Amino acid sequence: MTGSTVVFGATGFIGRGLLRELLTAPADDGRVVAVVRSAESGIRLRERLAGEGLPLDRLSIHLFDPGAAAITLEPAVPDVRDVHNLAAAFAFGMTPEAARAVNVVLAEKITRFAATVHARRLVHVSGYRVGAHPARPVPWPPRHRRRVYGRLGAYEASKIEADAVVRALAAELDVPLTVVNPGTVIGDSRTGEADQYLGLADLVLQLSRGQLRAVPGSRGTVLPVVTVDHLARFLALVPRDPGAAGEAYWVLDDETPPLPELVALLADELGVPAPRRRVPVAALRVLPERLTGAQKETLSFLSADTYPTASATAFARRHGFGHPPVRPALRRWAKHLAAHAPDAPTRQPRGPRNIDDAGSSALIR
Repeated sequence: MTGSTVVFGATGFIGRGLLRELLTAPADDGRVVAVVRSAESGIRLRERLAGEGLPLDRLSIHLFDPGAAAITLEPAVPDVRDVHNLAAAFAFGMTPEAARAVNVVLAEKITRFAATVHARRLVHVSGYRVGAHPARPVPWPPRHRRRVYGRLGAYEASKIEADAVVRALAAELDVPLTVVNPGTVIGDSRTGEADQYLGLADLVLQLSRGQLRAVPGSRGTVLPVVTVDHLARFLALVPRDPGAAGEAYWVLDDETPPLPELVALLADELGVPAPRRRVPVAALRVLPERLTGAQKETLSFLSADTYPTASATAFARRHGFGHPPVRPALRRWAKHLAAHAPDAPTRQPRGPRNIDDAGSSALIR
């Protein structure tokens, strides 16, 4: 079956990784359509991919208006086959309105678009913590929405709501759906390359600059990671597998070391002392943010929970690949971050960003 693969969120960290995977696939896999919000971002994306030596003969870039009532790419893209929704507003301190505009409302529009073009598959990237909360049928009553957004913060709450909205709407419109729940996305396993400096990356940069005074959480706290190249390959293969329709996959490496061990590993790579102190999450919840530097809404990510990764592991094995060794990948990523990050100290953003890292961390400054 020929046709176009449409990628929303193509300019983000995961989006670019997916484009690399799609553009280096056999030519008979069809065209690759990157959907962007402005002509300038489209130009930058094309220049960046060309600078990496990727073949661009099958790539087309199309603009869309996220504020429009409905998404349409026709007649420019009349033969849509697969749709990837990687678009996300990831930041802490967002208003509920800002978070919902992208993570919920836009996700709903993309699902309707997939139905309109009779897509073979819609692949929706959610988050590994989504399943940690009880499911609630949609639409959410206003009182329930206010309660969840107030308790969890706008980012996490909007991802949970979006997951429910996309699942329900896909079922109603008969859209073949696969949900992918990635862990914290780190750099390329071979080079460590990454240009995203939020979440766990912020912790790495604070560590490299001697600003991390203590490790948040307990001895068993884990922020599970996945390399961007493994995730990109997984995403590219999902629509080709008929057995993946209707599935939800947790794509993260079960070999990720607990956070204190991970910090020690990265400190060794960076040649800096590892913090010896730990601060329990309970203490972080009651201490003022100005003292800890840990935003309250990041704290639910500091967990010792485990995740149902068996189906994702089986999928990857069925297609002949698996997670690259996680410790060398973490070392390469940390080294790349320390060498290439902006000189200014990193901070968690207070407004929405169009990036797609699904993980986060609370930091002790």
